[in-house]
Amino acid sequence: MSHSNSFRRQDAIFARTTQFFALLVLATLAGIIATLVIGSWQTLTQTGPKFFVSDVWDPVQNLYGGMAPLWGTVVTATIALLVGVPLSFGIAIFLTEMCPPALKRPLGTAVELLAAVPSIIYGMWGLFILTPLIASIQPTLTATLGQIPVVGVIFQGPPMGIGVLTAGLILSVMVIPFIASVMRDVFETTPAILKESAYGLGATTWEVVWNVVLPYTKAGVIGGIMLGLGRALGETMAVTFVIGNAYNISMQLFEPGNSIASSLANEFNEASDPAHMSALITLGLTLFALSFVVLSLSRWMLSSLKSKEGKRT
Repeated sequence: MSHSNSFRRQDAIFARTTQFFALLVLATLAGIIATLVIGSWQTLTQTGPKFFVSDVWDPVQNLYGGMAPLWGTVVTATIALLVGVPLSFGIAIFLTEMCPPALKRPLGTAVELLAAVPSIIYGMWGLFILTPLIASIQPTLTATLGQIPVVGVIFQGPPMGIGVLTAGLILSVMVIPFIASVMRDVFETTPAILKESAYGLGATTWEVVWNVVLPYTKAGVIGGIMLGLGRALGETMAVTFVIGNAYNISMQLFEPGNSIASSLANEFNEASDPAHMSALITLGLTLFALSFVVLSLSRWMLSSLKSKEGKRT
């Protein structure tokens, strides 16, 4: 009896400890939300919804609008996914399906090491290497793709190399290690018997990947993409180096712009006026809400996929 009572006490202590850790996460999240709401209360009450649709940012006249940083954040993250997801998918497929055994571990380690590179190093690489490269090819892109009706406007702008496109490309390089590593790990969880059966029926490697591996691992793939998107939305230093840091809304990708994270990095330490500080914290709250929306959309996509599977069966 004494041993059973001791075991029950140990189980109770263990359960309470793990419950405390779980509640600590919720308390931390609630504290972050409360801090952001309190800090942005002045802007939310005095400026209201106009803050999110105005592109005016003038600390001298205490006029603040968050549309330009929000626009830059969404556009750069979109560019990062458009470039990074296909490359990550190709890397993961090569490592799991076609890579020679002798190269599999070195290449996999190299991809993971890219995730450990500090963001400021990416920013310096983007400023000194990628920016001159983009500036050198901008005139050609403007003279060719920039002349296409309607869509050509996105390839116009000053040939400086610094701008929204460069920031998006830097972000794509930064999210590739995260997305590719997750995709590779989830692709490897596909039972070998499923792939061997498909190959036995005469399927090609692409057919096996598209019809067997992806349906089996779609939840993990979406999770990896959302992880990369979260990194792209919140990246600070690398974007600050190359985006141009101008409160500007433009369809031209070569124009300098701004993002929420770069705005906070540039101005938070110098914000002495309460209205200026409140506006910056409101940008932080906006970024938090944007991340929450992205997470909710990923959950909805997974639920939608599961419901469609149920209807097919």
